[in-house]
Amino acid sequence: MKQELVNIRAGNAFALSDGQGDMEADPCAPIGLFSFDTRFLSRWVLTLNGERLHALSRDELAYFETRFVLVPGAASHYVDADVSVIRHRSINDSFNERITVLNHSAEPAEFTVRMDIGSDFADTAEILRPEPRQPAVVADAVHQQLRICYQRGRFTRESVVSSTAPAEVDQRGMTFRIRVAPDGTWHTDLHVAMIIRGAEGRDLRSSLESHRQHVHQVMPEDLARWFDHAPQLIAERETLMSAYRQALTDLASLRYMPLSYTERVPVGGLPWAMALYGRDALVTCLETLPFTPELTPATLRLLALLQGGQLDDYHDEEPGKILAELRYGESAAFGEQPTAFYYGAADTTPLFVILLDEYERWTGDVELVRQLRHPARMALDWLDEYGDPYGDGYLRYQPRNTVNGLANQTWRNSPEAIVDRHAVAPPYPRATCELQGYAYDAKIRGARLAREFWGDPGYADRLEAEAARLRERFDRDFWLPHRGYYALAITPDGEPVDALTSHLGHLLWSGIVEPERADALAAHLSGPELFSGWGVRTYATGQRPYNPVGAHLGAVWPSDNALVAAGLRRYGYDAEAAQVAAGILAVAETLGGSVPEVIAGFPREITKYPVQLPEAGRPQSWASGGLLMLLATMLGLRPCGENLLANPYVPDGYGRIELLDVPGRWGRADAYGRDRTTGRRVRVGGAAGQRRTVG
Repeated sequence: MKQELVNIRAGNAFALSDGQGDMEADPCAPIGLFSFDTRFLSRWVLTLNGERLHALSRDELAYFETRFVLVPGAASHYVDADVSVIRHRSINDSFNERITVLNHSAEPAEFTVRMDIGSDFADTAEILRPEPRQPAVVADAVHQQLRICYQRGRFTRESVVSSTAPAEVDQRGMTFRIRVAPDGTWHTDLHVAMIIRGAEGRDLRSSLESHRQHVHQVMPEDLARWFDHAPQLIAERETLMSAYRQALTDLASLRYMPLSYTERVPVGGLPWAMALYGRDALVTCLETLPFTPELTPATLRLLALLQGGQLDDYHDEEPGKILAELRYGESAAFGEQPTAFYYGAADTTPLFVILLDEYERWTGDVELVRQLRHPARMALDWLDEYGDPYGDGYLRYQPRNTVNGLANQTWRNSPEAIVDRHAVAPPYPRATCELQGYAYDAKIRGARLAREFWGDPGYADRLEAEAARLRERFDRDFWLPHRGYYALAITPDGEPVDALTSHLGHLLWSGIVEPERADALAAHLSGPELFSGWGVRTYATGQRPYNPVGAHLGAVWPSDNALVAAGLRRYGYDAEAAQVAAGILAVAETLGGSVPEVIAGFPREITKYPVQLPEAGRPQSWASGGLLMLLATMLGLRPCGENLLANPYVPDGYGRIELLDVPGRWGRADAYGRDRTTGRRVRVGGAAGQRRTVG
């Protein structure tokens, strides 16, 4: 097995290295120092007297800093080492590394410390096969700096490496010739500034620096505030509390400030999705409203600012459509990829309206609802005008960009993800079932916003009537009576795409399912074809395309399962929801650390251990958020006017769970539950600013 890689991260900046702290470009992994979709360091290799170092230990101090203790030579030499090296590494909007050399002998010693440094400025989009570039390198011995600069037209990226100790600087790195006293130490601080210059030559990242000070001053305080504002979990199972804290930590680490924007929003996750993804950000915010509601206003405002305003085939843009992806790399800047502003998603637009309404229900922030009235109405208009090309009331997608746009514009966005049980892909435009659920939910919620906050009861009546017709039509056209579930999609001719998938849970979550159908859906979601023991598979066994290691054809996603469990509880299937929650929580507790984006769909009784997929990101914002949503689902948390309601149903074996200081329009409230619950509805909270505890 390959050596474990080590990462530190802050927002969308991250460094990925080997276990010794060295970074060398690898065709199989995004190793190096990255920020805003560019690799600023592709080589960062430390040697002592020309010899590579080996790790004695590594301390992961926080998500933004780590420490390596190293010695020269092979493992057999460790006990005899008379010199050791400590690398203390941290990241914020720059990269910092303190190198300390310790002489353990009774005599003074001379050493040659060398840091090989290089950058290929590869775009994240091409990281596995980077194009050759010829950056300009300036070795500035006077200022103890190595400047590496890449420029293509007005696209300029620069890495500036500086040292606090005297160094011999050449175009390939820095050399330190040092003498260390007996039992003495020597150190230097290396600082790597990552510079992005705009058309006028100004460093666009300087505005970000002005919002923060040094990593050791601000980031620990910021993380402490983050935990102080989030609810406190007290549970009999220590592993559950550890998983909860890790999820909160991951969410803190995956907040970034886009260029020319002054608030932090969630990125998708490490390593491939360290950028704004509209779907990921919206789902993450929906998952975390009872825990970290502060993520939502910034996300909604940014997506409203970037909302589509024209017809643009290359970027799949349409008026009212909500962004799918925002990238700053070279391929985006020059239009080689459409990702500078890419709108190829059919679900982000209804999810925008859903989140706006759900946020108000939790927080009572009427001002934001009024501020975003126009973007929300544009989004609702898009559902009928551009999202419904046939005028039959169904939300469909078809890529405008047929060159390098996404073939599938839902969360299952791999090219082979939307197929029937015989592996036949339907023609475009595709109307997948969960899109209809999201559209239904958006119209219901939009009607509430229009009636209660926008002063437009006529518009509210229209939306509710459209939602009712959609629900009736959906049940008629998507229901497969001989199979007992809703079709994955229907073709333009109305033929069902008869695959059995986890989307059934999304339909329950949206509320579009007729109550008499819910029994059958719950049975499928909890049955062996879909439920692996670790969670609900994206695609059920017994169908030709099923593949347990296929991301959207049989694997298990925590984010997907969070919506599935919430949907089951919405329709009263408490035991089935608890089963799903227990499976995903078992993944988190068994693996330890960050929740993976996706695991294989092998049956739990066969593998006995969650099988991770090599392409899976870790941490991922909506995977970490999914863990929190599952916890809220177990406790049955939901807002009701100025009160928080709790209806706990805790899986067997979890004992007592307490969630203290849940934020919302009620102020702060506590909730608890224990396994083998009676399912009794418990009222928590009171008037805004007050606190109630259920004990």
